[in-house]
Amino acid sequence: MGHGGNVIDELMADHREVEEMFARIQATTGSGQQLRDLIDEITIELVRHSVAEEQHLYPAVREHVEGGGPMADKEIEDHGRVEKMLKRLEKMSTDDAQMSPLLQQLMEEVAAHVQDEETNLFPMLKQACTAQQLEDLGDKIRRAKTMAPTRPHPAAPSSPTASKLLAPGAGLVDRARDFVTGRGKS
Repeated sequence: MGHGGNVIDELMADHREVEEMFARIQATTGSGQQLRDLIDEITIELVRHSVAEEQHLYPAVREHVEGGGPMADKEIEDHGRVEKMLKRLEKMSTDDAQMSPLLQQLMEEVAAHVQDEETNLFPMLKQACTAQQLEDLGDKIRRAKTMAPTRPHPAAPSSPTASKLLAPGAGLVDRARDFVTGRGKS
C-alpha cells in the first residue's frame, strides 16, 4: 500500500502492483473463492489509490500544471467509470456469465488510465513541481491511502474537500466490515 518516494514513484509502484494483480486474475481458472479474493484485493487497492489521487494529486495538477483543470477532470471521470465497474463486480457472483467481460473491461479501462497518467500527467507534474513538492505529495498520498475506504462508493462526492472529510469515516466503516468478514486477508 505504501511504497515510499515522491508522488510519481509512489503512484507508479501502485500501478505495477495493480498490473500484477490483473495478471493473477487472468491466470486464475474458473470461479469461486480464489477469484473473489483477487477481485476484493484489486478493489481495495484501486479504491485507496483513487481516493488518494482525488484528494491530493489532482488538486496539485490543477494548481501547478498549465491546463491542469481539464486534465484532472478527465482523470476523475476515469475513476468514476472504474468505481462503477468495481461496485458491479462486488455484487456479482464469480460464476456470473458477465464476470469475465466486466473484468476485461475493468482491466482495459485501468490500463488506459495508467498509460495516460504515466505518459502525460506525471511528466507534466514533474516539470511543474519542485522535488520537495513531489516528495510532500508522496507523503500525503501514502497517508491518504491508510485512511481511504476499501470498497467502492460511486455515489460519494469526488471533490477533494468532500473526500477529505468523508473518506476517513467511510474508510473506518469499510475496514471494520473487512475485519469482521475477513475480506482482503488472502
